[in-house]
Amino acid sequence: MSPPRHRPSAGSPTLDEVARVAGVSRATASRAINGGQRVSDAAQAAVDQAVRELGYVPNPAARSLVTRRTDSIAVVVPEPDDRVFSDPFFAGTLRGVTRVLEERDVQLVLLLARPGADTARTLRYLTNRHVDGALVISHHRDDRMAEHLADIGLPCVFGGRPWTGGDRVAYVDVDNIAGEREATEHLLARGCTRVGTIAGPSDMSAAIDRLAGWAQAMSRARLPIDAIEHGDFTEASGEAACARLLERHPDLDGLVVASDLMAAGAMKVLARLGRRVPDDVAVIGFDDLGVAERLTPPLTTVRQPVEEMAERATRLLLERVDAADTPLVREVVQPVLVRRESA
Repeated sequence: MSPPRHRPSAGSPTLDEVARVAGVSRATASRAINGGQRVSDAAQAAVDQAVRELGYVPNPAARSLVTRRTDSIAVVVPEPDDRVFSDPFFAGTLRGVTRVLEERDVQLVLLLARPGADTARTLRYLTNRHVDGALVISHHRDDRMAEHLADIGLPCVFGGRPWTGGDRVAYVDVDNIAGEREATEHLLARGCTRVGTIAGPSDMSAAIDRLAGWAQAMSRARLPIDAIEHGDFTEASGEAACARLLERHPDLDGLVVASDLMAAGAMKVLARLGRRVPDDVAVIGFDDLGVAERLTPPLTTVRQPVEEMAERATRLLLERVDAADTPLVREVVQPVLVRRESA
């Protein structure tokens, strides 16, 4: 390998040195390094060569002034922090996001905002463009996050269909209706005649869609749709909801639950009451993020590919950061019923 044409001076090389070695003006060197416009191919090649020879490392602050970029994106989670750090759904989502960001050397900024309480503070942060874009997951009806982000023009993608404003933003979702409908039909096909459900929070589109899937299957089978309780996707809420449900409907022989964590709570109640799974009550969950296979018996569940969906949403977001006029994409992924011993 031939030696560099120019020896770097003592200390860190400067932008002025890069410009001198490349034979261009300081302004042209800055634009070439920081991704600005109006740089000829020849000048760009000369600056790139000078950067390699000198070992020049761009100043992030200077680059930001030219590109208007922060090289960071926010993952916005309108949930309490204790739930975010205990639910495998969020861990899987963050794994998918970080895999993509590492490829682009983009920093992740995690914004935890309790529903309602911290929305204004979060929106101020996003409005001030401290990040280049936002990926929003687990959103609720009242936060109106999709409408706010569309109004300020910040590139954004939603993990899941927004409750409102879904026609103005991109999102990646799973077909929650189809997944829960198939789960319910599976219980009916195995002979269950009194199937109840533990649905998620009534202010989240995923929960409402899963409840609709259960109701569709029950209505088609001409069976009652009165055995409904709601939880908040946590194990404790599933336990409480199952206790209430069995108190009102002790004849249940099937249970469709809107998350594996809530199903785990429900199975605790069934065991405590001496109701065998699946002999007395067959149970199906939703997610398949590791919890299901560790339960006793292992849980039949609806698998949504959380990490893959997060990767796709992150790539869509980076595309929108790079080109704001990128067409809005709304993808709906098909879930898969994973059969195990609980049903």
